[in-house]
Amino acid sequence: MTQPDPAGANPMQGVVPCIAMAGRTAEAMDFYARAFGAEDIGRMPFYDGSPGVMHGQVPINGGALMMTDSGMNPGGAEVRTIQTGSGHLQLVVTDGRMWWNRAIAAGCTELVPYARQPWGDDWGMVQDPFGLKWGIMQDGGAQ
Repeated sequence: MTQPDPAGANPMQGVVPCIAMAGRTAEAMDFYARAFGAEDIGRMPFYDGSPGVMHGQVPINGGALMMTDSGMNPGGAEVRTIQTGSGHLQLVVTDGRMWWNRAIAAGCTELVPYARQPWGDDWGMVQDPFGLKWGIMQDGGAQ
């Protein structure tokens, strides 16, 4: 179950979140490179020359995260806030402590300490400076 970690997986399969970043896409892409080893594979500007990033994409741990400075409101009016709700993005990795330490060093805030959980896996949760929550998990059987 702890597969993706290494590069080479197709990041365009499965569910690919696309998050409106309220004008902070470029900053978020740079941060995710430091915090989660993301690779910047493209920043598309707005067609009309407006400031910001219309579409940005970063592979992280074998999957992809897409971002935009557009509010993505099909009704027309632009939404300029990040709406994060109560969920989180989950990273399942082979070296959870390394991923945890890198995220904290880059500026993520600890929400739940990284530790062995009652279900047997090592897991913790951080929040990035943009309000998104990230779970970092290492399969307890992978040690």
